[in-house]
Amino acid sequence: MASGNDIKAAQQTYEGFIHTIKLATPVIALIAVVVVYLLSH
Repeated sequence: MASGNDIKAAQQTYEGFIHTIKLATPVIALIAVVVVYLLSH
């Protein structure tokens, strides 16, 4: 089994990943909207 320190490190990695996804999703959506707009004109 993993020790307590491994669990803490894994939780920090997971939380960092989730935070990054939450920030990146709107940015990617905005880029996609801009690309679609530019392609349609």
